[in-house]
Amino acid sequence: MLRTEFSSYTTEKGKVSYSAPSNIALVKYWGKHGVQLPQNASLSFTLSNCKTITSIAYEKKSSASDNFEFQFFFEGQPKPSFELKINTFFERISEFCPFLKDFSFKIDSENTFPHSSGIASSASGMAAMAQCLVQIEVALGSTLTLEEQLQKASFLARLGSGSACRSLEGPVTVWGAHPEVEGSSDEFAVKIPFQVHEIFEDFQDTILLVDKGEKQVSSTVGHNLMHEHPFASQRFEQANGNLAELAEVMQKGNLERFIHIVESEALTLHSMMMTSSPYFILMKPETLEVINHIWEFRKENNIPVCFTLDAGANVHVLYPKSFKDEVLTFINSELAGYCQNKQYICDVVGTGIQKL
Repeated sequence: MLRTEFSSYTTEKGKVSYSAPSNIALVKYWGKHGVQLPQNASLSFTLSNCKTITSIAYEKKSSASDNFEFQFFFEGQPKPSFELKINTFFERISEFCPFLKDFSFKIDSENTFPHSSGIASSASGMAAMAQCLVQIEVALGSTLTLEEQLQKASFLARLGSGSACRSLEGPVTVWGAHPEVEGSSDEFAVKIPFQVHEIFEDFQDTILLVDKGEKQVSSTVGHNLMHEHPFASQRFEQANGNLAELAEVMQKGNLERFIHIVESEALTLHSMMMTSSPYFILMKPETLEVINHIWEFRKENNIPVCFTLDAGANVHVLYPKSFKDEVLTFINSELAGYCQNKQYICDVVGTGIQKL
């Protein structure tokens, strides 16, 4: 990966600020190898409204040090519990960002969505931080091109949180080497190398907050359970096949096949959890009620609405913008009651990071 060696720095202090959105995988990855590398390629919608805003102020240390020096504030308050994770992240990326030990940093971060909403903030948070660090490198004298900057930020974000690498660009990104996606790589995500059909350019994602509590099994543990999973190899092959078909579907605008693949991927993800050893279930009874209501509504009204799931109980309701009024009426009347405090978040596909 691109690394800049500095004989001197062009500046000794400054500040950068970026926002990065979360993303929702349509073709899931579940299982890793090496250092944060995926066992199969994944494809995701980049979101727009659910994002993390991060500012990093940096200043050159007065004397050399072998330690990382930083302060972290979340929504204006010190967060010591986050510092260990950031220190681990810095250790992991220090060989690619050799300036880290020469500067002290003040990191301020906030989410546009409630921290306890059940929406994972690791993807948006690590993407925003990685982009800030790459821009600091540029300010210090790096000559990376714009394309190289995006690639490096995605690479660094992956080392913090695997899915974070998919949040740098949009509206659709692929992470993982795939023979039918030009330029794809296990080490960073890429924007799909084709034009998606216009129906997907403003696709809606309404996130139903079924359960905002902490998951009983972390994603890290779940990924590791794939190493001995009896169906792992078939699953990795299936995911790569689904990605190839979905890429074609999204160019042609075939909503029927889109719905079939996306819902099948969500259920397959959770079936892998239920057949791990030890096995576990992250869906809640309300999750299943919501899914059944979506199926009934789609059949009765012939409206192309579908669902997907992350590694948790919350439901992402996906649909074209042209059906927004009908779907939101349906959500308010039939689905909101299954959410904690009737809460849900309206989002739409987006374009990735933004400089602030």
